[in-house]
Amino acid sequence: MKNSLVIAFLFLSLPTFAQMVGDRTHQQLSKNRSWETSLYMLNHWTPDLDLRKENELAEILHTVFSNHKEADFDRLLADQNYLSWVETHQKILLGGPVWGNVSQEGVDLWVRTSKSSMVVAAIEDHGTVRIFGPVETEAKTDLSAVLKIHGLEPGTSYPVSTMIDGEPVEFDNPLILNTLPEDEPIRIAFGTCFHRWGLGNNEQVGQILARKPHAMLLGGDIAVQDRRDQIGMHRFDYLMRDLFPAWRQLSSKVPVYATWDDHDYMDDDLSGIPEGFTAADRTSIREVFTQSWANPGYGNQDKKEGVYFKTQIGSVDVIMVDNRFFRDEETGAFLGEEQMDWLEKQLLEATGEFIILSCGTMWSDYVSNGKDSWGVWDPEGREKIFQLIEKHRIPGVLLISGDRHGARGFTIPRESGFQFYEFEPASLGGRHGPAATNTDWETQLFGFDNTYAFGEFTFDTQLSDPEVTFRLISEDGESLFSLVLKRSELTPP
Repeated sequence: MKNSLVIAFLFLSLPTFAQMVGDRTHQQLSKNRSWETSLYMLNHWTPDLDLRKENELAEILHTVFSNHKEADFDRLLADQNYLSWVETHQKILLGGPVWGNVSQEGVDLWVRTSKSSMVVAAIEDHGTVRIFGPVETEAKTDLSAVLKIHGLEPGTSYPVSTMIDGEPVEFDNPLILNTLPEDEPIRIAFGTCFHRWGLGNNEQVGQILARKPHAMLLGGDIAVQDRRDQIGMHRFDYLMRDLFPAWRQLSSKVPVYATWDDHDYMDDDLSGIPEGFTAADRTSIREVFTQSWANPGYGNQDKKEGVYFKTQIGSVDVIMVDNRFFRDEETGAFLGEEQMDWLEKQLLEATGEFIILSCGTMWSDYVSNGKDSWGVWDPEGREKIFQLIEKHRIPGVLLISGDRHGARGFTIPRESGFQFYEFEPASLGGRHGPAATNTDWETQLFGFDNTYAFGEFTFDTQLSDPEVTFRLISEDGESLFSLVLKRSELTPP
């Protein structure tokens, strides 16, 4: 099907489209409409750009990765249409650069090449050229690799040159590495639910970049859209992610950290090993995820389980838990015993002035009657975490979450008189969701629906009582809500 027809079909009603394709089954129709939506969203945000070669590549990729449940990059490298496209356009990079895992002395750089390759990066440091790598991309790594560029000075910018198989790579913009500063406020953007509708939103990405965050936390529902056990289509969706110009702008300038939620895990509200799926399905989905980011870690690497991790961004500890991989349908346990033990250890050993504790879905129980939240699924697990924080007076904990489309914030009062603060900007995709506000939600801080918006924390830890400023920023740059909290307010009595 030609690309122009694909786009045109999107504006037809479902019945009309069904009549035109004749005897296709509903399943086939749904599959094709999903593909058309992906292609439409790629072109929708950039009407002034010529994306013909990207459209050609997308159609080739879809053909390869939709034709077999387990389609991998060996199949792609054996496809003559793909090889001809690479040769015609002299394309040596399929995805990236994506920054991640930033610190005061360096940052990691993720790339995906068009064929098995050796990748190196070079920077000029005090008149000396320093080489990092090589790292190898192979079909078994989904043609991806991560370069660790470390041993640098805090608060410094370094132009970066990259070569693949000895050929210099030309990026959309000059590639600049920025290490974290010392003794300066740290700004961290965050949100969930990019989906395909938000990955291409140039205005929103422009606002994120204009505010110059040092990092961005993505709490799930980012690129993959309900692919269940179709492992090849998980790969396809990440490849589509890297065709969006807005995403390329964001990830090549701001280090990103990611976990998943239901839609990029399997499908709406699914978790663990649902009926009809296998442990091998879950492992394969996790493997695709780990090859698509530059996170500091991915759960238990030895057992190949989970995608949770802990890191530090300046003087802020960041803990991103995985509420999908281990969830137990019978007991309701969100994290599983091993991850819960790990989380308790990370909280007790945290050294930062603040702790961002991220979960893909809600800590509170308000939206959609708490559907898919901690309170409905695992109140005992949540209580265990909250009691640990209170008992040991762990300071500066900020809860972030998402899942329910829209942007909301709540306090979670405790019997001790203490209250946790939860920020839920599940609005990176600007989608309609449940009611944004409700008069019965007595502890609600804010609520917005059908709005593109991202969350932002600015940490000033040089004050005698360190403080954090939360802002919810719309795609046009308006501050929809702001709140200043002192570390002492976030410390249990």
